[in-house]
Amino acid sequence: MHAEHHEPRKQPSSVAPAPTALPYPSEIDSDHPTPVRSGGTAPGGTGPPAPGGPAGRILRRTWRHDLEASVVVFLVALPLSLGIAVASGAPVVAGIIAAVVGGVVAGAVGGVPLQVSGPAAGLTAVVAEIVATHGWRTACFVTAAAGLVQILFGLSRVARAALAISPAVVHGMLAGIGLTIVIGQIHVVLGGTAGSTAWHNLIVLPGEIASPAVPAAALLGIATIALTVVWTRLPRPVSAIPAPLAAVSLVTAASLPFDVPRVALPDDLLGAIALPELPAGGEWGAITLAVLTVALVASIESLLSAVAVEAMHSGPRGDLDRELLGQGAANTVSGLLGGLPVTGVIVRSSTNVRAGARTRASAILHGLWMAGFALLLAPLVGRIPLAVLAGLLVVIGLRLVDLAHIRAIARHGELAIYLTTVVGVVLLNLLEGVLIGIATALLLALRRTLVAPVHVHPPTDPGAPWRVVVEGALTFLSLPRLSRRLAEVPAGASVRLDLAVDYLDHGAHKMLDDWIAERHRAGATVTVDEVGAAPLAIPTVAARPRGGRLSRSLFGGRSTGRHARSARPPRWLAPWSDWQHGQLHDRQHLLNGVDEFHRRTAPMIEPFLTELTAGQRPSTLFITCSDSRLVPNVITSSGPGDLFTVRTPGAFVPGPQAVGDSTLAAIEYAVEVLRVRTIAVCGHSGCGAVAALLDRGTPGHSTSVGPLRNLEAWLRHGEPALARAVRDAGGLPPEPDELSRVSVAQQLVALRGLSVVRRAEAEGRLHLVGMWFDIATARAIVLDESTDRFEIPTGSVVPALESGQRLADATRG
Repeated sequence: MHAEHHEPRKQPSSVAPAPTALPYPSEIDSDHPTPVRSGGTAPGGTGPPAPGGPAGRILRRTWRHDLEASVVVFLVALPLSLGIAVASGAPVVAGIIAAVVGGVVAGAVGGVPLQVSGPAAGLTAVVAEIVATHGWRTACFVTAAAGLVQILFGLSRVARAALAISPAVVHGMLAGIGLTIVIGQIHVVLGGTAGSTAWHNLIVLPGEIASPAVPAAALLGIATIALTVVWTRLPRPVSAIPAPLAAVSLVTAASLPFDVPRVALPDDLLGAIALPELPAGGEWGAITLAVLTVALVASIESLLSAVAVEAMHSGPRGDLDRELLGQGAANTVSGLLGGLPVTGVIVRSSTNVRAGARTRASAILHGLWMAGFALLLAPLVGRIPLAVLAGLLVVIGLRLVDLAHIRAIARHGELAIYLTTVVGVVLLNLLEGVLIGIATALLLALRRTLVAPVHVHPPTDPGAPWRVVVEGALTFLSLPRLSRRLAEVPAGASVRLDLAVDYLDHGAHKMLDDWIAERHRAGATVTVDEVGAAPLAIPTVAARPRGGRLSRSLFGGRSTGRHARSARPPRWLAPWSDWQHGQLHDRQHLLNGVDEFHRRTAPMIEPFLTELTAGQRPSTLFITCSDSRLVPNVITSSGPGDLFTVRTPGAFVPGPQAVGDSTLAAIEYAVEVLRVRTIAVCGHSGCGAVAALLDRGTPGHSTSVGPLRNLEAWLRHGEPALARAVRDAGGLPPEPDELSRVSVAQQLVALRGLSVVRRAEAEGRLHLVGMWFDIATARAIVLDESTDRFEIPTGSVVPALESGQRLADATRG
């Protein structure tokens, strides 16, 4: 029997029909010339799919879904693109150009197939400031240059690094942008004109609201806001129409009798395309900053949208670095053609997914619909009142302030990061606000890393000790808080000090040592319990001689520069007897463990046990040796309710003739009543029962009739394994561990000799697994019955344990 490690087997490629129930059956693009099924691997083949075959049917079905989804996304994107262009101070045609380029270029090149790109509200404030300062044509140059920077980002493969920014900063940035849009566009809704800064708009807003005259434009804007908000609450099929399209269309139709400011659209759209213009010589510093700002904000917003889109479907996963290349290409083209900056937009992308899109064709088609509308139906755009688009943008801006995100951020203690980012973006500008938010996040992270939390818990029962819990890294920076919290414990009260710390410096050590000494002089008891992986081991404090220092220091006489014994695992990993510092009293040892369970484990495990009070439904019957070094739940990473465990000396399985045996009773109950799906037999190295079996089979061995007569009787269940191992070794006695591995395979044979197991396996509802655990290396290997070899089950690069020889062909009985 050999124990080898094999490289993971490569699955053969094949072209097979995709199940019609899959929500995303294929993805066809330049990287995948053949369909890539959801959750699977690329089928083989080199040519295009045959129109009449299964792939051809998938392609036709895919295009139908993509066509329908593209129309829905176009209807949502049209009013948003127009409104963002107006709010940015750009020509209206710039919003249409950006929508077309975002759909076609980013849709074709980008790495996230179902993401839809176009002009985004997140860049409105940035673009408006660039246009106001440098002019529109220079803003086009900024957009094109930012696209080149994004291409460099994609080539350098830094897409994942952009996600390291705190979500509180990102959501604060979006909320700040949303409030800036609302503050500016509310003036347009009221019939006025938005100022250049949010602060200026805030100052003059009360006066405009207090004005007694309510112009017709204000009524149109308020009606747009109301319709956009309530439209989705209307019954179907009315609510199936996108709310922005419905609100803009209905209010525009109602506005035709009124003389209100409307969208200014040139007669010749193609002739109105403005090519970019290089900035003046003295503006390069500000332009460089603007280019970096647009590139960073557009990249972050696109990546966040891409991650959100990926989570919304079960189709093929995207490539974030390629997505940056696609966004960069789209921004370069959009800037050169006189369009707004482009980003991946979560509103359009989520609409695309919900509408049933299957491939990137949907995003590309939506861009083509935008181009066709602009060329053929442009006069309709010129009838839209500016107040209507402003009302739509007010709703979009308010939705960027997500209350659910605020609650989640507050629960994690990061509300300060969010608020500083919002205030910075609104009152200063986007880049400075984000930098302020990042600085706040770094300061909070540094504080959490260097200042340890200290909790003081009064006793809940009379006579119980006070409990002081210290967590994290306990350094000199934590001393003020530590001193203040320790002073809350009454003088003379007994204390249990739980140190759940991973680092303890000299200053903290000295303060704790002095505090414990002071309480000892007052006659109080202090018990120190080291829970974390601190570099210094802390036993219970010993008595201090009168007038002297502790006879054994707080840390057991160890120098503060030395580490604890590395062989002892931290409490969070190994909450077993080793943490009791060598206590030998068996009863106290057991009770200490029960107390540890109540204080640390029970609160965490109680919800899971509560769910199991109605009954158990384990998935596996785990038959293993009684050896105390073998812990089934640790080896299998299992918890309560997962394993139905049977432990016997040597993990032997009796034959069917052993009527009334407890092991057979447990097997019958697990298979027939609990309906387990797997039976695992696990042997181990250094097994005493296997060694006794081997000694029992040597010539001259005499059967004991003393106190071990029951064990002697039990060992007879291992005799078939011994006979098999001797036969496989050519009549020579096997090594103990080799016999243990052969025994695992033989117990599977014994299990299949039981009618209840044989019947369940034949029905396909039960599988047998052989395992062997090497105690010295903490490695579990699994028997592959097709090759008769033990292997590490996950294809790990760690070499499997070598064993003597190949299992005989009788493994399956």
